[in-house]
Amino acid sequence: MQGDRLHWWQTRWFVAAMALAAAIPLLWPDIPPLVDLPGHMGRYRVQEAWNSAPWLHDWYNFQWSMIGNLGIDLLVIPMGYLFGLELGTKLIVMAIPVLTVTGLLWIAREVHGRIPATALFALPLAYCFPFQFGFVNFALAIALALNLFALWLRLARLGRLGLRAAIFVPVSCLLWLCHTFGWGVLGVLALSAELIRQHDLAQARDKRGLRHWLESLVRAGLGCVPLALPMALMIFWRSGNHVTGETGDWFNWHAKISWMAMVLRDRWKAYDVASAIVLYMILVKGFRDDRIEYSRNLGLSALFLFAVFFILPRIVFGSAYADMRLAPYALAIAIVALRPKKGLSLRGAATFAAIGLAFFGVRLAGTTASFVLYDRSYDATLTALDHIPRGARVVSFVGRRCSDDWTFTRLDHVPAMLLVRRLAFSNDQWSMAGAQTLTTRYPARAFAHDPSQIVTDVYCRGQWWRPLSFSLQTLPRDAFDYVWLLNPSRVDRRLLTGLTPIWRNGRNVLYRIDDRRPPPQLWPSFRGPSGTE
Repeated sequence: MQGDRLHWWQTRWFVAAMALAAAIPLLWPDIPPLVDLPGHMGRYRVQEAWNSAPWLHDWYNFQWSMIGNLGIDLLVIPMGYLFGLELGTKLIVMAIPVLTVTGLLWIAREVHGRIPATALFALPLAYCFPFQFGFVNFALAIALALNLFALWLRLARLGRLGLRAAIFVPVSCLLWLCHTFGWGVLGVLALSAELIRQHDLAQARDKRGLRHWLESLVRAGLGCVPLALPMALMIFWRSGNHVTGETGDWFNWHAKISWMAMVLRDRWKAYDVASAIVLYMILVKGFRDDRIEYSRNLGLSALFLFAVFFILPRIVFGSAYADMRLAPYALAIAIVALRPKKGLSLRGAATFAAIGLAFFGVRLAGTTASFVLYDRSYDATLTALDHIPRGARVVSFVGRRCSDDWTFTRLDHVPAMLLVRRLAFSNDQWSMAGAQTLTTRYPARAFAHDPSQIVTDVYCRGQWWRPLSFSLQTLPRDAFDYVWLLNPSRVDRRLLTGLTPIWRNGRNVLYRIDDRRPPPQLWPSFRGPSGTE
């Protein structure tokens, strides 16, 4: 690429600078404002205090088991000991975009020989929507998978296939333990790269045609055997009677198209959609501009990932948004697959690099500003915890609309900070046997776990969220000490009879339950998904 001299965007110093810059948006917030993260932090707090806070045993079940979703759950043990739970979690989360950037640039270096200028356009996807949603074990596993894929390519380039096999047998198991999806993505990337390598070797032996593609596929599969051991772990995990969770909502094309538009979703819709359009324009440019081209290696990897994205259902083993999580990473690999053709001038390449760097800088600035605003919201909301005693039983209701606004309040799992800072009960914890180490056992009927904390103003078709009025009518008051309303819709004040407000911040209110008797029944009552009252 433009001779033997490394240009500024191809140096190690530049890679290090981009990796460090990727952490900037997370420097200011005390709690990374990722939708699900506070809920996960609540689980980390339970595992940390399980032996010192016996009242937790009345509310939750916690048991370590071999599941493919333990990345930060394990890392937070030493990090929490060294830095405390909140700072330890923040430092781990900060490492995710850093590792994503290094992984993408390292892959580009291994495949193209030098980092192409176009690869810089993929860097903003370190803050893609799945990461912002708080799928932190998943995002950490993908970030690690990108770096491991680069190592896979490097060892193949150096002819160290025996060493590669020895390294990736244990490493693939650790990656699976972090999150199953990361191991699966590494397998897809490795298989596609190995297929191209084997095909090139076949061509060097003057073998061509469909038969030799099939032979290359078999050889590629054998080459990926060192990655296969987690299949046994998967079978063991998913064959137990304790495992629950449905798999469904296949080929929801409307949702898949939406996920493609939301790859950079954060706060400002026009800004985020325009940024996504820039990325897709870069992909189109790879087909239409005779100065750049696609690498066969990464081009095939991107096609494989997009194929998996389109085949995956929305819900896998009870985990929602399974397909959505893959879209931005498939897009990132497709962008990294681009490279300049021979003959592109240094000025042309430098222009691409400057524009890509500016694009990354603008996205980082926007994300930083957005996170500062979310942090202010978190800080104001969490002042309610000053009024809640340690070990209290709190039921929280977070208001949402049936159709999501582009800008999330990101309060959905903020109630879990009750666990983190007060070791108080929070009804927002996920309770899916076999999916996580924690399940809920508190006998509070339908108010013990996620999504009981999500409330709306009316019944939302296709959702199990309940209207706030129905939740307040049916709440077993004898099971709780406090009611915490966050961003609530309007509600008949008669439903608040017996509740004493002790804290207020804007629309958010914390009530102490002083009267255990149920409020008056108000009609019309809630109509459930079956259509019955």
